[in-house]
Formats: sequence, structure tokens, C-alpha cells
Amino acid sequence: MRAPVGFAMVLIVAAAGFHAFSPRTAVTPPAIATPVGNMQLTSVQQTSAGLVVAGELGHILLSTDQGQSWQPAQRSVNRQALITRLSFASADEGLALGHEGWILRTRDGGRTWTEVNFDASNGEPLMDAARLPSGDWLVVGAFGRVLRSTDGGDSWAEEVIDGLTDWHLNTIVASADAGKWLIVGEAGTLLRSLDGAQSWEVVEPFYNGSLYGALHLGGSTWVSYGMRGHVFHSEDDGATWQEARLPAPISVYSHALTADGTLLLVGQGGLVLASTDQGRNFSVNYRIPQGNLTDIALLPDGQAVMTSDEGLEIRQLTASTPAPGSNLNLSKTESGES
Repeated sequence: MRAPVGFAMVLIVAAAGFHAFSPRTAVTPPAIATPVGNMQLTSVQQTSAGLVVAGELGHILLSTDQGQSWQPAQRSVNRQALITRLSFASADEGLALGHEGWILRTRDGGRTWTEVNFDASNGEPLMDAARLPSGDWLVVGAFGRVLRSTDGGDSWAEEVIDGLTDWHLNTIVASADAGKWLIVGEAGTLLRSLDGAQSWEVVEPFYNGSLYGALHLGGSTWVSYGMRGHVFHSEDDGATWQEARLPAPISVYSHALTADGTLLLVGQGGLVLASTDQGRNFSVNYRIPQGNLTDIALLPDGQAVMTSDEGLEIRQLTASTPAPGSNLNLSKTESGES
């Protein structure tokens, strides 16, 4: 049974309630420092401009001092819609994606943003984007929606991928050399490409719930992750998958790789999970006091910047960092697919 778009977003970005937004009028942000301690934040990126975060009501914020203070980025328009993802192809070029097909483009590391797509008649969210080896941008979103830009993100057109259904698509991700690609989504949807995203094949579903993300760990090894502690490991470029061992049945929303190769997963209940064996087994690394972690970025000094549905957390994480508290009873924080 298909979940409503709002409920899908609950599971994907914050495990929190769907937001209803006010009329879409342009707003000029005040030129003052902006607190991030109590905002719903969905995404964080380290860019040439510094740290960039985004989330509720179309907010995009920039920090040039590693998260100590924040200022609103300049936008050509604010639709006051939830921004679901920041995606950067380089330290300068990136996109911000949101509800109603909203796409903003930056070419200066997130200091300024220009609206390049918006569909007021379609409230469906866009979920992730990537720049392909061809130079085109590809965006994926709710109900199997795919958009392509062939001009650097200035204009967008609907894209058809053979075999794709109308299940929500949550992430598009590439190998380090951009030769191999995965798209993952709802109901175990997984597509792979072994030719630089020129063609796609549908992988037979190995899981009946939502997959929220994936990453390449080198060679033919990949990890995908999703709802209720379901994390999977593949050693044949995504053709087959084996389930990993997790210490708690939490939904996982994002990941990072440390300099020593430790894989960090963040998600429901404020938990950070760590794997030192390429995603086969995980242990609890850290737990924030409240909220659900939605994204993570690592600073050059090793600190982790983590967004959540209740603000921002900056923390030094190591493989031996203890998790505050031992109560992993998360039954009250999530409902939905298994």
C-alpha cells in the first residue's frame, strides 16, 4: 500500500510530522545571525564557502567558522517549503531540492542560490540529485519522478527510466570513479548502472521496506540502508545483498566515512552507528540526547556535524566514543513499514 508523500517524508528526512506551509511568497531573510538549535534541519554539506545546512521553511544557512555562527544564504526566492536535500557536485556547484519540485542552484559554494524549477501544482518532493559523467544533472523524487538537466541545472525535463515504477526514489549515488551507480527507494526499489549511468537495470527486490541511502566502499562493495535497522551489504556491485548486524532496529537516514575507513550511519533516536568491517557489523558510537539525526558531514579536524529534526550537533566522534545512556527502546518514535 502506497504511503502518502507527507508520510514518506517523515520516514526519509526526520521521522517527524509533515509540515504544512504558508503561502509561497518571497521573503528577504534578516542580515543577523540565525540560531540552528531548534530548527528542523535535513541536510549538511562542507563546501568552498564553509558549512551549509538546510531544512524547514526553505531555510539555507551558511557558517564560515565551522558551525559556531550561522547566516542566511542569499536566495532569489523563498517558497517556504521544506528543503529535503543539498547535493554538491563540487566544492562550488550544488543543488537544493524540496517539495513542489523546488530546485535551487548555487555556483559559489552555497553563498547565493537561484531558483531553477518550481511546480506549484505538484506538491511532491524531490529527494536527491547527482551530476552524471556526461555532465548532466539527474534528480530523483517521490512516485518515481526523475528529472534531467543538460545545461548545468538551468532547465529541467522529465526523464523516463525503463522498468521504473511509481515507488518513491530516495537516493542516487555513484562509485568513486563515477563508473557505477545505484538508485534506491521505497519498497526495496534498487536500480544499478555499470556504464556510468547511461543505462539502468532493476535489481530484484531483496527487502520489502524503504531504502533511504547507499554508498560505495571500493571495488565491488556497496552498502544500502533504510527502515528499522535494515542495512545491507553487497560484494558484487549490487546484484545480490546480505543483511548486516545492527545493535538496534533504528531507521538510518545518512552516512559518512572517516579518514580511517570507519563507516558511520546516523538516524532515528539520535544514534550514530559505526562499522570497521565495511558494513557487515555495527556498534553504537554515540547518541544525542533527543531528536532524529538526518545527515552528517565530517570536518577536516575530524569533528562530525550532524543535522536533526531538533537542530544541529557538532561532536568529535571516534571508534571508541561511548554512547550516553543504554536505553535503546525506540518503539515510541516510529511507525510504518517493517
